[in-house]
Amino acid sequence: AEQNSSNESGIATLVEENGQVTVTLSMTGFAENVAQPAHIHNGSCPTPGAVKYSLTNVVNGTSVTTINATFDQLESELPLAINVHQSVENASIWVSCGDLDF
Repeated sequence: AEQNSSNESGIATLVEENGQVTVTLSMTGFAENVAQPAHIHNGSCPTPGAVKYSLTNVVNGTSVTTINATFDQLESELPLAINVHQSVENASIWVSCGDLDF
């Protein structure tokens, strides 16, 4: 969901295979050619806590990252939220956030 009037939102798709989870982010409303840091944080939206897993920066609306975790592990760590930041330079500004739910 959009945060801070960014007009940016998206969908996170998680797929487990061979003991790892691939996280694919597909965003709309993004700024073109801007690297946007993304993470799975402890806690829930709109104000999640510390970073739990780093994700590949979102660039032009897309990010794909494989993390060393299973769905069972992620579920045991809930609450977790995926958070996308405005840019590397403006990482304190969050443009979107979504709670993980299994």
